[in-house]
Amino acid sequence: MKPLIRWCLTLILITPLAHAEPQDVTFLMPAPPNLPGFAPWIIAQQKGYYAQLGLRVNWVAAKGGVDVAKQVGAGNALFGAASGDVPIIVRANGVPVRNVAVLGTHGYTLLATDAAQHIDSLAQLRGKTVTVMSYSDSLYYALLASLRKAGIGKDEVNIQAAGPAGVWQLLADGKADAMAGSPDWVVNAEEAGRTLQLIPQAQMFDGMAQSILASDDAIAHHPELVQKMVTGTLMGLRDILQDPAQAAKTFAMAVPAYQGKEQKVQQILALYTRYVYGQQEHLGEMQPERVAQSVRFFSDEGIVKQALPTDDYYTNRFIGALP
Repeated sequence: MKPLIRWCLTLILITPLAHAEPQDVTFLMPAPPNLPGFAPWIIAQQKGYYAQLGLRVNWVAAKGGVDVAKQVGAGNALFGAASGDVPIIVRANGVPVRNVAVLGTHGYTLLATDAAQHIDSLAQLRGKTVTVMSYSDSLYYALLASLRKAGIGKDEVNIQAAGPAGVWQLLADGKADAMAGSPDWVVNAEEAGRTLQLIPQAQMFDGMAQSILASDDAIAHHPELVQKMVTGTLMGLRDILQDPAQAAKTFAMAVPAYQGKEQKVQQILALYTRYVYGQQEHLGEMQPERVAQSVRFFSDEGIVKQALPTDDYYTNRFIGALP
C-alpha cells in the first residue's frame, strides 16, 4: 500500500474518534453542587478534565448522602458523592452501590460548637441542640456514631435537621449550640460573626472522607465511564493539594458567587486539607482496614444489622497513575 493511501485511511479511521461527542452522565451531590466542599469536582469541570476524558457531567443535588446512594443504586444516576461510610449503611438494605474512590484519609464531619459555651467534649452535648443538614445525610450518621462512641444516646441530644443553609445559620444566630457539618459551614458561621471551636478529632468517630459512589451495574457494564469520572475528579483533588491558592481562584471562576471571595475559599480548602484530605499514598485509594473498622463500628452499635464482606463496599480497580 502506498504511504499516501495508508495515511489517508489512517486519518479516516481516527477522525471520528477525535470528534466523538462527549458522553452525558449525571452525578448526584448530597447538597447544592456549588459548595467549596465539592471543589475537586468543580475544579475538574472548570479545567476541562472531564471534557478531555470524554464526559459531559450534569450535576444534580439530592437530599443527603444516603439519598444519593439510593438513587444511584436505583439507576437514576451513574455516580454520586457521599461519605465513604454510606455504602456500609445502605448496602445491607439491598442498595447495590460501592465506593470507587475516596477523597481523603479522614471523615469530613466536623463538630463545631459555640466557643462562648466552652464545650470541650462530646459529653457536654447532653441536653444541647445540634444541627445537621438532614436525617438522611452521612453527616447525621457520623454524628450518631460519634455520640455512641462517647456513650451518648441520640435522645439525649436535640438534633435538628435544618437544611444546607440553616445547619450553620442556626449556630451563627445562637439558636443552636453545635453543628455537625462540613468545613464549608464552619467558615460560613464564623464569617457571620460567631466564634467557634471544634471538638477534638480524636473524640470523633473517624469515618471515611467523601467518596465517589457507583452502582454494581455501572462498574460491571460501564467501567470506562467509571474510570473517567474517577480520574477526572482525582485530577481536581491533586490541583487543590498542589496549589490551594490557585485552586481557590479556579473555583471562584467556576462559581460566580465566590468571585472576590478567593481568600474564603482558600480558608475552606485549608480545613479540608488539614482535617479530611490528609496524605494519601495513592489518591483515591480505599484502605481495607479503614473500611473494616467502620463496618465493625456500625455493626456493633446496631446501625447496620448485617455486616457484609469488606470487599463488597468498595473497589480500588479504578485507582492508578493520573495523567
